[in-house]
Amino acid sequence: MVAHLRKNDTYAELACGFRVGTSTVYRYIREGLDLLAAKAPTLEQAIEVAKRKAFVILDGTLLRIDRVGMASGYDRAFYSGKHRAHGLNAQVIADPVGGLVWISPPLPGARHDMGAARDHAIIDALTEHDIAAAADTAYEGEGPTVAVPQRRRRKDPETGKFKKLSRNQREANTAHARRRGPGERAIAELKNRRVLRKIRSSSNTADKLIAADQTLMIAGA
Repeated sequence: MVAHLRKNDTYAELACGFRVGTSTVYRYIREGLDLLAAKAPTLEQAIEVAKRKAFVILDGTLLRIDRVGMASGYDRAFYSGKHRAHGLNAQVIADPVGGLVWISPPLPGARHDMGAARDHAIIDALTEHDIAAAADTAYEGEGPTVAVPQRRRRKDPETGKFKKLSRNQREANTAHARRRGPGERAIAELKNRRVLRKIRSSSNTADKLIAADQTLMIAGA
């Protein structure tokens, strides 16, 4: 199971390596995924963990997938214009040192991070429990507890150029980037799982892969 999730070996490769039949590998993988996915924390459980932290880091990532049907434009919902690739949007909550707290069930890759966070009720949960969160500008305006960096000011009508940020704003952005930095570690660890670098299973079953990897990551496996 761990070999499959970490290395993304095919069933045939696993069968050869462990000297068992391909059907046996398939059965073990299916059973293992079901078991690990069932152990993954819910958002409510993640919020209980987050309440004990000074703050959390909220970020979204695209997990690429190549098993998307092309008929009748079905694939369009999975195409991320930002990344120019088909994938699944996953919302990640990490603690201040980059430890994983929660990964959301995946949504089609065309979904914006702000919309995905709303769909999963993450923002409502953070606001209800007054949990401070550091995020990027994709989450601007998403509640009083979600801090985002300062954006460039509107264009100067005389010069047509964006007004520069003040020194205090630039320093605030630098401090904010330091707070958000460890969150990239959690996403990097997630994508270090080769099975999630490019998902080969159906988009309808990818949620079990992500949940199973989440369980192992939190357990340190």
